[in-house]
This record gives sequence, structure tokens and C-alpha cells, in this order.
Amino acid sequence: MASTANSPSSSGAPIPPGSQLTLKEAIQIALKYHPRLQEAIDNTSAAQQQIGEARSYLGPQLFGATQYLRSTDNGIGNTTYYNADGAFPRVSGTNHNLPANDTSQSWDTSNNYMGGVTLSQFLVDFGRRHGFVSERQFEAAAAAANQQLTELDLIYEVSQRYFELLEAKRLIAVYEKALEQRQYHLHEAQVKANAGLRPQLDTYVTSAEVERAQLHLVDARNSDEDAKVALDNALGLSDSAPAYELADVLTYYPVNESLNALLDTAFRSRPDLSALDDQAKAMGAKIVQYRSDYYPTVNAIAGYSAMGTGTPAANNFNAGIVITWPIFNSFLTTDQIAETRFRQHAILREIEDLRQEVILQVHTAYLNWQASLQRIMRAEKTLAASRAELELAEKRYEAGLTSIIELEDAQRSYTYDDAAYADALYGFSITKAAVDRATGRSLASF
Repeated sequence: MASTANSPSSSGAPIPPGSQLTLKEAIQIALKYHPRLQEAIDNTSAAQQQIGEARSYLGPQLFGATQYLRSTDNGIGNTTYYNADGAFPRVSGTNHNLPANDTSQSWDTSNNYMGGVTLSQFLVDFGRRHGFVSERQFEAAAAAANQQLTELDLIYEVSQRYFELLEAKRLIAVYEKALEQRQYHLHEAQVKANAGLRPQLDTYVTSAEVERAQLHLVDARNSDEDAKVALDNALGLSDSAPAYELADVLTYYPVNESLNALLDTAFRSRPDLSALDDQAKAMGAKIVQYRSDYYPTVNAIAGYSAMGTGTPAANNFNAGIVITWPIFNSFLTTDQIAETRFRQHAILREIEDLRQEVILQVHTAYLNWQASLQRIMRAEKTLAASRAELELAEKRYEAGLTSIIELEDAQRSYTYDDAAYADALYGFSITKAAVDRATGRSLASF
């Protein structure tokens, strides 16, 4: 998967100023612009390039070399030596510039030229190079699964921030309504107090309640601004995000899904499970590589070289088969295989642990989702009762049948229950998003 750097400034504004933004659009923007996902995409692309690097060892290798040396030509007779890393060129036993049987040494130097090409083709190594390719393929698959995990987390984060902003805006409406009602109560108390129908204490009580409502409204508006900043950050836009409105609203609907079906979806869709499975398979491919050291490696080679102290150069050709076999390496191969098996077993245990964690996450999210629906039902009934209580208290106060304390208590309960209902709606949306995160099914929509 190729990575293309996206930024709001380079590809135009993703959100027109003043437009309405749906949750789906918000998620699509985050998946396009957020640098965290771009980082994951680049890591996946890098891992996929490593597959090509591994495959290159299966094809022919052509090397060319040329050199010029200015050196002495003193012979070394029939001397035999171990040429470490080819650092010391072998000089023939004949003194080029001296008569026969003259073994004197000279400091005179002459030109030495060399040029050539070598072609090598891997034939068989009993699994090492093919195992190396398989290992890189599984590692690339694990990187792609980790990219999907980043997408899954980002979808959940955007959903969470989006719902938090929706709740903040709803709470602003709750406290604006509460402030309006308390201002009405203050006006009514002032009229009755001036007419001598109610004590002056009523005005002080309602004035304090108006100020408390103002304080709640300040906090609600601040929460709204914080939530907007958090959503902009989740979108990957930060301070470049324009002003916009949210198109969706907090709502709910019946929960008709079964826990077993959600668990099945999670085991099929969770990318972190897939990533670990691919890592375990990569360890299996590495075992194949190490096991190949028990057997020989066969390569076909061919070469051409031209060398001499001048022209014409001496031309040489070669072709053949090279077989190498690490017959004994002090049990290095055995220990490498054992180490890799233990690492593979550790990953398999990690998979089992993650499956247990997935069961916990899905089960918990599902129970919370069901409980959130019950909270909404209770909150709706409580809010309806509080509204009736407030309406009755207002009528009783207007008729002079109750005190301002009863009226403000009813008002306080109604405002609290209205805010609790908004929180219950938010709870349903966020627990639904948690179920989608725990099962991994939200990836299917994007």
C-alpha cells in the first residue's frame, strides 16, 4: 500500500467553514489526514518493500569490478598463505622484470589492471531463501494488521470525541433552558415581593439560583469548546479546523444483537489477533531458514576477467557449481531453532491471552450497551416525572400555595434529570462505539 502524505493545507480544506459534519464524514477525514495513520501506512509500505528485498536473493546476482594498482613485482616463489578477506593479492613466483633465477628484490613499480564480471544464481538451499521471503511476507501482513488496528482505534476515538461534543451542546441547551426558567422565577418573585404577596427572601433565593445557573452554563460552554478542540485533534486537523456544526444527534434504538454473534465477529475481525497470528507464522518461516543449515547450499557461478600489467590483458573465463555445507558449527543451528520455537510458542500464548482479553472487552461492552439502554428508559421516565413536578410547583407558587424553596427544588431536580437524560443518550452512543471497537466490525464500514 503506497503512502501519500495528506495535509489540509496541501490538498484543500476537508471541511468547508460553517458546514455540517456527520460522524461518518468525520471518520473519513481522520482516516485521510491523521498523522498517526499515515505513520502506520508508511510502516506497512516499508514492510512490503522488504518482501522485494528478500525475493532479490532468489534471482541472479551480477557483480562487476575493476581496479588499478601501482605495485612492485617481486616474486614470492612457491609461498603459500591464507589470504584473509582477499586483502593481499597473490603475486606469481616469477620476477617479471628480472632474468631467470634472479631472486633479487626491486622497489620499482609497474601498472596492474583488472576488470571483470561475475554471475551467480542460487539453485537450492533447502528452504533458507524461500523461508526468508515467507518471513517477510508474514511480517508485512502483521504490519498491515497493525495498520488496521490503528484505523480501528482512530475510528473509536473520533466517535468518542464526536459524541462528547454532541453531549456538550445538548448540556448547553439544558442549562440555557434552566437559566431562562430561573430568570422567570426571579421576575415572578420580584413582582410578588413588591406587591407584598411574598417575602423579600424569595428574590434572594431566586437570584442565587440564577447565578448558579449562569455558572453551570459557563462550565457547559467551556466543556463544549474543549470537546471541539478534542474532536479537531482526533480528525488530525488541530488548529487548522474551521468552524462547523454537527449534523447527527444523540439517539438510541433497541439492542437486538446476541453476545455470541458479537464474539464470532470479534474473532474474525480483530486486527491485533491477525497481527499476532502472522508473527507466529513468521517465526515458523524463520525455523525453516535455520533448519536449512543442516543441508548444503548450491549456487551456479560464471565469470570473466581481464588482468595484466598492460595491454593486451590476459582474458579468463570460468563457470561451475559451488556447494557449501556448514558441517559443524558448535550447535549454533540447533540453538537458533530452539530459540525461535520458544519465541513462536510465546506468541501463541500471547494470542490465547489476547483472545481472553477480547472476550472480556466484548462481553463488558455488550453489557454496558444493554445497561445504557435501560438507563435511557429510566432517565426518560424520571425526566417526565420531574417535568410534571416542576409544572405543578410553578402553579402552586403562582397561586401562593407553596414556598420558593419547593419551586427551586423542583427546578433543580428537573435540570439535573434533563442533564442526566443527555448523559444517558451519550452513554448509549459511546457504548455502541465500544462494541464496534471490541468486535472490530467498524472497519467494515470504512
